[in-house]
Amino acid sequence: MKNIRLEKKDQIAFVTINRPESLNCFNYETLTELGQLTEKIHTDPETRAVIFTGEGEKAFSAGADLKERLGLSESEVRRNVKKIRDVFNAIAELPQPTIAAVNGYAFGGGFELMLACDFKIAAEHAKMGMTEVSWGIIPGAGGTQRLTRLIGEMKAKELIFTARKISANQAFHCGILTKVVSKQSLIPSCVALAEEIFKNAPLAVSQAKYAIQHGADTDLQTGMAFEANAYEVIIPTHDRREALLAFNEKRKPVFLGK
Repeated sequence: MKNIRLEKKDQIAFVTINRPESLNCFNYETLTELGQLTEKIHTDPETRAVIFTGEGEKAFSAGADLKERLGLSESEVRRNVKKIRDVFNAIAELPQPTIAAVNGYAFGGGFELMLACDFKIAAEHAKMGMTEVSWGIIPGAGGTQRLTRLIGEMKAKELIFTARKISANQAFHCGILTKVVSKQSLIPSCVALAEEIFKNAPLAVSQAKYAIQHGADTDLQTGMAFEANAYEVIIPTHDRREALLAFNEKRKPVFLGK
């Protein structure tokens, strides 16, 4: 893969969009590579968290590759939009916790990739925005839906209708970001969050994520059913029993992810 780089260290998969000369924009080839990599990570038992970022310090991703779009037919545009929607949905559905390390511009599709992640940590110099309407289109990779669920209908409409570009601090105060850090602290802060999660049982974390995500957009009773089903998955696991034994023996549990 030439447009996406994967590195693994200490059970963390680092996924980097590697097109700095194009502000890490998404062309069809990049989306295809990202989709293939996401599918691989989904079933990788050695990966317990995923950190997404962009190459360099200038851009996380500035969104769709407009130079490519200019030469596409309408059917090819539909192909690209479907691909980015499907890939970002696959990222949102990863069982592992996902963290966006926003190292610079996050516009359009780059913003939508950030929204598809569980946590969003940005460097203080980062700028971001849902800028699609300024290009005569609308967010097509989940932006209208994920942003609305994250910050509410009125504020989402304001940001989308105006195509406003905001600072990392403004995004934090809107409730979009988990935290804002210095550029030197960006990756260490993402790793520290992953390591804090790693102290807990992997299957419990993945089932909690499943219950939250699938229950959030339903009524309370349906959400409670998702939670009950997720709990059932956990009951026969080694890790649940190990936690009880460790408590009784006054030691830290050793979780095996099974």
